Amino acid sequence: MISRRSFLATSGAAAALTHINPDFFINSAYAQTRKPIVFLSAENITGNWDPTAHTTLSQKNIEGYVMGFLARAPMRPDNPDEMNYELAEAIELLDGSRLQIKLRSGVTFHDGEPFGAKDVKATFEYGAQPDRPAQWYPGPTDSFEVTTPDDLTVIVDTSKGGYSASLFIFLAAYLPMMSAKDIAGGPNGPLSQRLNGTGPFRFVEQRGNDTILEAFDDYFKGAPKVAGVTFSFVGDATTRILSMMNGQASIIERLEPEQIDTLSGRDNIKISKLVSVENKYLWFRCSKPPFDNPLLRRAACHAIDREILYEILGDAGHPSSNFISPIKFGYIDLENYPEYDPDECQRLLAEAGFPGGQGLPELEYITSVGFYPKTKEYGEIITAMLQEQGFPVTLSVMEVAAWNERLYDRPGGGPGHMIDCGWSTGSPEPDLVLRTHFHSSSKRITGIVDPEIDAALDRERSAGSLEERRRLIQEDLTPMLADKAPALSLFTSVMVHAIDSSLEGLFLFPDGSIDASTADFV
Repeated sequence: MISRRSFLATSGAAAALTHINPDFFINSAYAQTRKPIVFLSAENITGNWDPTAHTTLSQKNIEGYVMGFLARAPMRPDNPDEMNYELAEAIELLDGSRLQIKLRSGVTFHDGEPFGAKDVKATFEYGAQPDRPAQWYPGPTDSFEVTTPDDLTVIVDTSKGGYSASLFIFLAAYLPMMSAKDIAGGPNGPLSQRLNGTGPFRFVEQRGNDTILEAFDDYFKGAPKVAGVTFSFVGDATTRILSMMNGQASIIERLEPEQIDTLSGRDNIKISKLVSVENKYLWFRCSKPPFDNPLLRRAACHAIDREILYEILGDAGHPSSNFISPIKFGYIDLENYPEYDPDECQRLLAEAGFPGGQGLPELEYITSVGFYPKTKEYGEIITAMLQEQGFPVTLSVMEVAAWNERLYDRPGGGPGHMIDCGWSTGSPEPDLVLRTHFHSSSKRITGIVDPEIDAALDRERSAGSLEERRRLIQEDLTPMLADKAPALSLFTSVMVHAIDSSLEGLFLFPDGSIDASTADFV
């Protein structure tokens, strides 16, 4: 079970929230008649505020309130033209290597600077720098060129990079647009110190575990109806649910299955369930023995019965047999995806020179508690399954902050031998998962270096059309990943939120972010 403090120790939910000061919102025009949304996050804030400098979902979700995007859309990858334009009025391919973006006029950043083509150009070029951890783009800065024929037109030309501009349809539309003025200050300037967007809520300050956002009354779609958003990290799942039950939280996330049962049927609470863009993975440290050997990685995959995991997860998990979510572009149920097969596991162990697991070193499997549902419970099951097949595995369960510190690969190999982590992006673009994690230029968690995978990733990226990209992803790249198994995608996450039933007008996106621009308490 997830580690929880007792009800008495927390003195109810109030102990977690008494420090939230409504005076934070007195500068908002209608503070006396509006109240803030209180969102309790299961993940902590790490690093600085530069949107290109971090990969934590909590910060991405905060950006969803503050930053502006060219488009925000229900993710239907089979119909990429279906976009809910925000800062853009139109995004279209001019030809195979050129993408044109037409921008909305009359939009300003929270600091008063007008938004225009210069900001889109600066955002694209800055985000493509190789030292940017988020690495949003399909290649380095010199692989594409951005021109601005006028203040409201942006042309992206990918001919220098040798790949189709169609790739930018998914990438460009869903990225937080930054101010060119902020970008000019460099990664240690204003970008790192605060968020400055065009969205409905303005960043005020970070106070401990609370991120304070205030309604931006000059928002181009109209002033929000709520006073702002207090986005608070509360790592204890029991405290979050008590806060929801006591009416001190407006929204909580990542509900456990039993918490869904507890809250369902209450008149003052509604439950939202949404199949997400996030897959949950067991990542192998491919950068060091023994999982630098694909035979052992595949053997481990065949030791795991994912059907049992679905039973543990209940509503929080959705079956999938690929390395990307079913709502990402190019998804298909892979015929060769590794399924539970103890005989095949033993055959591969023997082929790798470790019959029955004999001779394998002690292995560490790292997981977290307090953020993802049921990680400890299903981690214990996976550990037992691996041990049954001869893998000498020990499970290390950590609080979120400690787990975050151990997540990424390092020279000589990252901590542990396997680590549990999900990966969510605000776009249906599959390369934001596949290239990010499996190309040797961006070996985020696994540390894998494999020329054949690199070549397959380059082939699909360079396809001349979306249809050709889809074919290469489905018939070439992802089947190869299933054979080499740098990770095992366990399931697709279902984003489960509990929401104050009086709060209406929210739109929840499949990456966990929320559009609260028209939300109100009724």
